[in-house]
Amino acid sequence: MFSWSSKNGRKKDPELFQTVSDGLRRLYRTKLFPLEEAYRFHEFHSPALEDADFDNKPMVLLVGQYSTGKTTFIRHLMEQDFPGMRIGPEPTTDSFIAVMYGEQEGLVPGNALVVDPKKPFRKLNAFGNAFLNRFVCAQMPNPVLESISIIDTPGILSGEKQRISRGYDFAAVLEWFAERVDRIILLFDAHKLDISDEFSDVIRALKNHEDKMRVVLNKADQIGTQQLMRVYGALMWSLGKIVNTPEVIRVYIGSFWAQPLLVPDNRKLFEAEEQDLFRDIQSLPRNAALRKLNDLIKRARLAKVHAYIISALKKEMPLFGKENKKKELIANLGEIYIKIEKEHQISPGDFPKLTKMQEILINQDFTKFQTMKPKLLEGVEDMLANDIAKLMTMVRQEEASMPSQSVQGGAFDGTANGPFGHGYGEGAGEGIDELEWVVVRDKPTYDEIFYTLSPVNGKVSGAMAKKEMVKSKLPNTVLGKIWKLADVDKDGFLDDEEFALANHLIKVKLEGHELPAELPDHLVPPSKRQQD
Repeated sequence: MFSWSSKNGRKKDPELFQTVSDGLRRLYRTKLFPLEEAYRFHEFHSPALEDADFDNKPMVLLVGQYSTGKTTFIRHLMEQDFPGMRIGPEPTTDSFIAVMYGEQEGLVPGNALVVDPKKPFRKLNAFGNAFLNRFVCAQMPNPVLESISIIDTPGILSGEKQRISRGYDFAAVLEWFAERVDRIILLFDAHKLDISDEFSDVIRALKNHEDKMRVVLNKADQIGTQQLMRVYGALMWSLGKIVNTPEVIRVYIGSFWAQPLLVPDNRKLFEAEEQDLFRDIQSLPRNAALRKLNDLIKRARLAKVHAYIISALKKEMPLFGKENKKKELIANLGEIYIKIEKEHQISPGDFPKLTKMQEILINQDFTKFQTMKPKLLEGVEDMLANDIAKLMTMVRQEEASMPSQSVQGGAFDGTANGPFGHGYGEGAGEGIDELEWVVVRDKPTYDEIFYTLSPVNGKVSGAMAKKEMVKSKLPNTVLGKIWKLADVDKDGFLDDEEFALANHLIKVKLEGHELPAELPDHLVPPSKRQQD
């Protein structure tokens, strides 16, 4: 348990925070929330945060067009059906389903969810009954859900279907979730790469959350290698037109369900991609506090800019002719942005979207806006400059004091150990469960080279070994590591077994595998093994 005190010029009792979540909650309530409330931040951007937002488990949001395998992906992760699950080629999932841990299996309807203070969904009440009737929580006892919660979403429509209104603002709901989740996974079907208008709107609504986004190219086992290469290129081209960032979003390729691969040519690629994605998801509990801290900083920066905008609009309002002046200010909002940017040295990226801000301002009463309140802004500035830095220290302390946190159970345990673990029996792991030393297979070839190097007392010097080893064209840094691993007795020379081992490790590296940090037991030469 950790605590730290926050002090300023005035004498006051030090604030003691027992955990990072406690610190974030109290900083928000005492320093950021007053600024948000004064300048109507919640009417423009995002509802106020509640206690459950700081205490909830990491959440993963799945987004994609219908029949891309979102629900099947959840089923694959948990290795268990969940209440309300429906899978099919047509748009089957017509609701937002929050899949969460619960001692008893069952469904909780949306209207009951938004009044539960222990769930982080209370503010979804603002989207009305049309949405709440399409929102449920599936609770069940599953080890995966002990660490994370998963949000399944309705399939994004395409063609004629997207013209039918859902009755609620679908993109706005996804944006609400995007602000609060730890990971956003966009799923694509290898056979359906067209990005519909509704999907484009959704991806644009997720702007400013690119750091949370990952892309999964699902059902990739249904096409051959050449087709897969073309599909991957087409996907990256399509995403590049919508996601306006210079960085490339990480794309995972595979077939995320527990069925035989239809085209097994790329099995190794799919295994490696699945393990990478699993590691990314497994890291979420460990990084949850840091993510919440990062999101609070983003929110505070936006709230500061919002306060400057609202107070600037209030300052410009005259005593008479208010309606005409309001229209003029909304039309010239871009100029106000530039003025604030220069006056307060604020990055253009911190400002809210201009068109969205103008749309909301049309229905606002400017006379009720607040003028600049320096004390409120100073409180947020102090939070960003001092309190957040101290909380960062607490994050590291909490991470160090806790056992390694990661998602366990379900598909995450399927390849954790044993011969089906990724890379088992390959590279430096080759021969791990064989009685014979694996290097023996190629030792006659290595021995021929060894005896051409004129060994003295059965050993070759480092200089002689180097002449042969550099022929591999590997960098000296790699060859140096291989030398350390192969010189088992650390005498600065290599005997025939150690020389054979060095050549075996060179072969491992040339085949594209990583070298081990320490020499595994099965690679230790027989003559160097300690007898029991």
